[in-house]
Amino acid sequence: MLKRIGLFLLTNLLVMVTVSITWSVISSFFNISAYGSMGGLLVFCALFGMAGAFISLFMSKFMAKTMMGVQIISPTVSDPTLRALVTRVHEFARRAGLPKMPEVGIFESEEVNAFATGPSRGNALVAVSTGLLRRMESGEVDGVLGHEVAHIANGDMVTMTLITGVVNTFALFFSRLLANFISNSVDEKFRGIVHFACIIIGDILFTLLGSIVVNYFSRLREFRADNGGARLSTRENMIAALHRLKMLSGVNAAASDRDAFATLKISSGRGTGGLAALLMTHPSLDDRISALQKSRKI
Repeated sequence: MLKRIGLFLLTNLLVMVTVSITWSVISSFFNISAYGSMGGLLVFCALFGMAGAFISLFMSKFMAKTMMGVQIISPTVSDPTLRALVTRVHEFARRAGLPKMPEVGIFESEEVNAFATGPSRGNALVAVSTGLLRRMESGEVDGVLGHEVAHIANGDMVTMTLITGVVNTFALFFSRLLANFISNSVDEKFRGIVHFACIIIGDILFTLLGSIVVNYFSRLREFRADNGGARLSTRENMIAALHRLKMLSGVNAAASDRDAFATLKISSGRGTGGLAALLMTHPSLDDRISALQKSRKI
């Protein structure tokens, strides 16, 4: 159940590149040196790395609404299905002890998907696809909604922002070390443009490499959100929702469903090895189902 992390990482990458390009142009034009030592470089990278992550966090709801076409549902909407959706999300939010009810939205898509995002527990959004409402049973939808509300209650967006900020810091730091090393080895008349190009390319590559670390923690948070969804709804609903997702991702699923899972919107049913496993933001559905079943027996 993911658009949340994908949108956040994309926004973070765009912010990082924009900040890097803007600062490089300004510093070159005005001949400004942001740092004079290794310690100064690290401080500079920490400031901009954390700033990039938190800008992404505060933009998360806006980006979700804009990029996904999310329409916010009023609690007093006349459509009984949509009104019931808002009621269920708010009921789970009350059970989770959220200080303020999250906004509830819907976006047009045949994919079975849902996500939660927002800068804080008191300023959040839960959105579901039209495909999810059409193709899941009531209890399965409850499991999904409980899972998403659990993400908010667990403070996952803030946690992932802090982790991303640390990753950003080292991405900026190592890209500038690499840029200095490479630019100092070329002819002086090309040094400026080579340095600039290496910084931009390095920021992108090291940020993407750092996403392996971010995705590792994302997978851990998914297990926790599954347990939260089981508490807020029921364990049976949460397991049923995961089984439904597994069925839709199977070999007999429609091509559109397989495409949705293949693009990491939702992890596939079977475990994945190698580099693909490191890039997954969600554990395999088999692993998630197994974890819930084991916790039920404890």
